[in-house]
Amino acid sequence: MRTAKIRILALTMMLTALIACQKPADKTNQSGVMETKASPVKVYKVKRQKISEKLIYTAIIEPYRKQVITPDISGKVARIYVTEGDRVRKGQLLAELDTEAIRLQLKQAEAALAAAQANLTDAQRNLERMERLYREKAVSEQQLEKVRLAFEMATAQKDQAEAAVNIARRALEVSLMKAPFDGVIASKNVEEGDIINPMMGGMSAASGVLVLMDYSRIKVKFDVAPADVARIKKGQKIELESFEIPGQVFAGQVTSVSSMADPQTKKFRVEAVVENPGLVLKPGTFGQVTVAVSTKENSLAVPQRAILENSYVLVVENGQAVKRMVTTGLKNTSLIEVTSGLNEGELVIVEGNFGLAEGTPVKVEGEVEK
Repeated sequence: MRTAKIRILALTMMLTALIACQKPADKTNQSGVMETKASPVKVYKVKRQKISEKLIYTAIIEPYRKQVITPDISGKVARIYVTEGDRVRKGQLLAELDTEAIRLQLKQAEAALAAAQANLTDAQRNLERMERLYREKAVSEQQLEKVRLAFEMATAQKDQAEAAVNIARRALEVSLMKAPFDGVIASKNVEEGDIINPMMGGMSAASGVLVLMDYSRIKVKFDVAPADVARIKKGQKIELESFEIPGQVFAGQVTSVSSMADPQTKKFRVEAVVENPGLVLKPGTFGQVTVAVSTKENSLAVPQRAILENSYVLVVENGQAVKRMVTTGLKNTSLIEVTSGLNEGELVIVEGNFGLAEGTPVKVEGEVEK
């Protein structure tokens, strides 16, 4: 009997301790009515604003212009005046071949031209004299034709000498490698003293002596699915964010849209040009291109996280969460247009709304901007 009383007393003490440890979710007010604890939430005030539907792609960043600097003739590289990373101006001398032999050939050709010019001048005078004598019947027609033929030969010799001079000058000109546009030296592929021959396999079209790039503007290329390509037009504005410098956005526009899909990917190639102030965008890297394909200037919009499953939102009315069915329209990376179901100025719950039952008391702890 004594043991039973001890067991009953122990059970009573354990039950009392468990009840004391529990925290009641609800409490009773002075009228004896149970009150439900309010759930903390954050809200967004519905307002009219501009919203754009955007398509997002990963793009390759390429220079606006790229030129492989290679002479048209063979020879030994005598001097290279620049190195990788140097900024150069249009017309600046970048490198040159050994031109001593070419300059000697040019002098020889110029001397031959001077002799041919003198011979032509003499032949022309003879022809003019013989034509005058022929009109006076002082010489025969055969004699006149002989002098005329000599004049024609002198003219041909002069033309041949001029061609030789032009060839030598051209060889000298292409031996001096100059920048065709303002840009940056991307790579130096040979050293002074190297023998190069552009016509042989050792000098590829992709390497050359130097590679010059202009990326004061850059080109971006990205592939678009067939369902979206009709929504992208030449001249359309884009925004580019490089993966190397996140948070900085660069403006550009579409310059071309391919009319034929790639046979492998079945996607359409789109190119755009983007300004690159300070040359901060680097060719060969990747970025994210955003294209606004549809825009409305004065639409009701809310953050996408306000929309719950089955297209409803929870708004705050009289301190409670009230369910509202909505229809939606355009959306971008953060906002979504609401075409019906909400009014301007209402407070829609954006944080604390998941799993929140309709009619639950709520406590607004802040208002978010987006």
